[in-house]
Amino acid sequence: MNIENQYGESVIPKAEWDSPMFNLAQQQFLGAAKLLGIDDNIRKRLLFPQRTQIASFPCRKDKYSEVETVFGYRVQHTLTMGPTKGGIRYHEDVNLGEVSALAMWMTWKCALMHLPFGGAKGGVRIDPKQMSRSELQRLTRRYTIEFVNMIGPDKDIPAPDMGTNAQVMAWIMDTYSQQVGHSVPQVVTGKPVVLGGSQGREQATGRGLVYLIKDAAFHIGIDLKNATAVIQGYGNVGKNTALFLEQAGVKVIAISDVSCGLYNESGLALSAIDDHLQENSTLQGYAGADQISNNELLELECDILAPCALQNQITSQNAPYLKCKMLAEGANGPTSLAADKILWERKIFVLPDILGNAGGVTASYFEWVQNTQEYAWSLEEVNSRLHKIMVEAFQRTLIRSQRDNVDMRTAALMEGISRVAEAKLLRGVFP
Repeated sequence: MNIENQYGESVIPKAEWDSPMFNLAQQQFLGAAKLLGIDDNIRKRLLFPQRTQIASFPCRKDKYSEVETVFGYRVQHTLTMGPTKGGIRYHEDVNLGEVSALAMWMTWKCALMHLPFGGAKGGVRIDPKQMSRSELQRLTRRYTIEFVNMIGPDKDIPAPDMGTNAQVMAWIMDTYSQQVGHSVPQVVTGKPVVLGGSQGREQATGRGLVYLIKDAAFHIGIDLKNATAVIQGYGNVGKNTALFLEQAGVKVIAISDVSCGLYNESGLALSAIDDHLQENSTLQGYAGADQISNNELLELECDILAPCALQNQITSQNAPYLKCKMLAEGANGPTSLAADKILWERKIFVLPDILGNAGGVTASYFEWVQNTQEYAWSLEEVNSRLHKIMVEAFQRTLIRSQRDNVDMRTAALMEGISRVAEAKLLRGVFP
């Protein structure tokens, strides 16, 4: 619900914190914290972000006389672990609760992966598909100026997220660099390689997820050469997940985007689908597969189901009907608490989001290190380091899950939260 002025125009969003996504993140944290027996003071301290900033600012349209006021956000969940790290999301549903949830998850994710960052996230409530390139550039540069005192290579390092990309990061880097008087490539990650971006960063989230799928498949006895996969979402994460699964011998039988789902029992021709997308921008109208709904896609019989789209996709309503052996989460927050319980009871193996999609922030860490050292790594070195960190985190999580008899999500949260709690205790309270 929004507050309206005397003209009936929406002015200030009401109950920004009242977000299903933030509630999910908090409940996940509280459940894991209880099992860990975390000090009550630390539990209360980590339940909300340490810093938040909301800004309303003008965005001039291509028609010079039109100026739209938009809402922007930057949230830093905890500063205990080092500088904060997190993406910037451009989406029409962005709000403080969503950004805070994503920042909290990023804290646990970085701690789980043993990265020297706290969690952060940013966003602007707009529909980027309705904006021209020049409008997006003006919006991005103004957003950067509004939050310029929050970000910095030793303070808070943004990265791409839904609705943003390497070009957006280049604009942020340039705007920040103009303010300090010299080039600062390490202020953002996920930027073009020519500006100091890392080899392999764009593919890292999908590649990292597939590294984990391979290890998980070995653990639960899935032969990937004879396995099938369903991918919900065909953006950066979903597309690369599908590609790397196909290279591993998995038959990708269904994918989807915002327009529709595509299903072919014999396997989809991903290269032909990519050609279709080049011409049409959506999967709608592709002739080489049957068109299905999102609900039908999620309930297809398969070995691996990878939700790589939006949050809250696996719920108590459809969890009883999933026909996969493994749920590999590329999206943030795709599974509800009630669904988690059902999946655990049904013995469906879950690669939780804070582990499954951690390849992106891990490769971002590599980029930040390369920029700081002013020394670029090869693609082989990036992928080798990514594989090592992802597999080690998977093994730590699996050991915790088996030792404490908890599901993989709870185990991953416990691994990350315990590390942050220990760091907070060691640093103490000032003054």
